[in-house]
Amino acid sequence: MMQNQAKLLLVALLLGLGLSACDKPGPAENAGKKIDQAATDTGKKIGDAVDKVEKKVSEQGEKTSQVFDDTEITTKVKGAIFAEPGLKSLQISVDTIKGIVTLSGSVDSQDNHAKIQALAGAVQGVKKVVNQTVVMPSK
Repeated sequence: MMQNQAKLLLVALLLGLGLSACDKPGPAENAGKKIDQAATDTGKKIGDAVDKVEKKVSEQGEKTSQVFDDTEITTKVKGAIFAEPGLKSLQISVDTIKGIVTLSGSVDSQDNHAKIQALAGAVQGVKKVVNQTVVMPSK
């Protein structure tokens, strides 16, 4: 009977030691923690990269929108000048950058010089008109 009790005591002691060892992290637990940390770090890096890409796409979208706006303004200014009687045959170039319209070329009178400036300024989206046209009376 003493022998059975000794065996039971030995088994209980071994079980107690085994259970106490479970509180200490082993290689598997350490590896799991490292994997979790790597996944967290990778997720953060991916999130940061996505934020950067979204910012770039947004900036490019704004630039593209500005180009379309400028093209639309240029088209409307040219249309207004072409539709105005007496200005159709004049040599006038229209360039728009960020809403600033630059007119260049030649006009046949000071009245037409002022008229194209007013027409360009009346187009929606025009912030400023730079009239570089030269008055050259017709022969």
